[in-house]
Amino acid sequence: MATGHFKQGIAGGRLSPEQYADNFSDLHPPLDHHEALVESDRCYFCYDAPCMNACPTSIDIPLFIRQISTGNPIGSAKTIFDQNILGGMCARVCPTETLCEEVCVREVAEGKPVQIGRLQRYATDVAMAENKQFYARAAPTGETVAVVGAGPAGLAAAHRLARHGHEVTILEARPKAGGLNEYGIAAYKSIDNFAQAEVDYVLSIGGIDIQNGKALGRDYQLSDLTRNYDAVFLGMGLGGVNALRADGEEAQGVTNAVEFIAELRQASDL
Repeated sequence: MATGHFKQGIAGGRLSPEQYADNFSDLHPPLDHHEALVESDRCYFCYDAPCMNACPTSIDIPLFIRQISTGNPIGSAKTIFDQNILGGMCARVCPTETLCEEVCVREVAEGKPVQIGRLQRYATDVAMAENKQFYARAAPTGETVAVVGAGPAGLAAAHRLARHGHEVTILEARPKAGGLNEYGIAAYKSIDNFAQAEVDYVLSIGGIDIQNGKALGRDYQLSDLTRNYDAVFLGMGLGGVNALRADGEEAQGVTNAVEFIAELRQASDL
């Protein structure tokens, strides 16, 4: 292939700053108050809700939507966070079109489901914007827990442990907490540094210390944790990606999607 054959098409800086900002803007803009009320009113509040059965975190979807429809987004957010403290990011990235919204009664009947994901984002955004904290740390138990990995699993585990009064130390190999929420989500799905805002929201319960740049097997061993802590939670995540097994996939300049997104998410110049 001639060198520079595609140079014109892939050269950096070919768009204006405004065009880059537009390309990386919110994929699904948030609902405003009126839009949320109108959308929530479309829900039938099914007793045997198929959407709830399809939700991996078993959020009471009819309840949180009814709470929005009655002007209670804070109560709606608590219903969501009771099941999933990371409900704000899930509202942005969960493939609702193949889960709760796919089985929505309105989708089956009309081909236009209730926008459950955007309603979930509306409620959680309201609560986080007001820094509404629904949970308090219990009286200290004196028990210590090490959590390996500050991704969604580690953060959720740490928050629940703190609610029970345990002292939690999260050991994270990367410079920032958040795991895939910080490093693996396309920029246009999570703008305005939301992943770190969510980390701060989780940590605000207290009793959780994050130590960045600490990798299992490099900076400490599992035996160190079992010796120094009362319990250990391993939440290293599933960072592997499927190999194409194609000729040239190890060539210079070829990278997997997760690494590409991680680099782009941390870039100062899009």
